[in-house]
Amino acid sequence: MPRLSNLYLFTYNFAQTIGWAVALIQILIGFSSTKSFNGAFASSGQIICLLQKAAFLEVIHGALGIVPSGVLLPLMQWGGRSHYLLAIAGKIVELQTSPSIFITFVAWSISEIIRYSNYALSCIGDCPYWSIYVRYTVFIPLYPVGVAGEMWLMYQALTYIKEKDLYKDFFSVLPFSYHTFVQVVLLCYPLLWMKLYLHLLKQRRSKLRKHHEKKRE
Repeated sequence: MPRLSNLYLFTYNFAQTIGWAVALIQILIGFSSTKSFNGAFASSGQIICLLQKAAFLEVIHGALGIVPSGVLLPLMQWGGRSHYLLAIAGKIVELQTSPSIFITFVAWSISEIIRYSNYALSCIGDCPYWSIYVRYTVFIPLYPVGVAGEMWLMYQALTYIKEKDLYKDFFSVLPFSYHTFVQVVLLCYPLLWMKLYLHLLKQRRSKLRKHHEKKRE
């Protein structure tokens, strides 16, 4: 059973690695042909939406206990990205040419190529130190850049959300509008982001320390 779960996890993480690599290539090709930051969603939005939907499996992995991540942190990350991607960027056409999407997609793509390839290598044996080091170091600058891009787009979206009265039917049963919801999300985002960021920094210290302890043995 452990071998079967490892094979499944390797396949999943390898597929995500390839998917994010394709997305990054599409973004860079689009940028090189147009010399503009405005085409990231048009060039890679479809595949990134697909990859993000598939990433809900990571919440299930945590719930089933086949990975040690638990449920809360993967759900927070998946929920934040999915809201940004599917509810805002995918719904408000006027924002799909925003440079903030280029910034976010590039940061996501690089981070995920590194993260998923590291996970895939871990499923087939001892992960090389260089992969562990890159996995737990590159996020330090990339994660804040990605979050800044997400917040920038959500802030830009507020005007369109109010004008279009977006998701009016869904929020009609609630005592607040979607516009108010996004304002609250923007206020909470730095706190939620910091929780995830500190968790990753703690993981980094733990992973790198374990490697150095093994070298001494």
